[in-house]
Amino acid sequence: MSDQSNNTGGNGGGGNAGLAFIVGGVVVVLAIIAYFVFAGGMGTQEKQVDVDVNLPEVSAPDVPTPSPAPAQ
Repeated sequence: MSDQSNNTGGNGGGGNAGLAFIVGGVVVVLAIIAYFVFAGGMGTQEKQVDVDVNLPEVSAPDVPTPSPAPAQ
């Protein structure tokens, strides 16, 4: 027979420490990105937009007048 021992002592449960570190880093990076996207980031830049749209005047053709109804 082989000697097997199931050690269920106080050494278990530490396998998720690396995952917690990675998730924490991702949260910090997303917080920094959200700051730059939503708060304007490194200072506000004054944007002045001036849009001028000049379209040619379009005239529709005259609507033909209906002929009088025939007498009955």
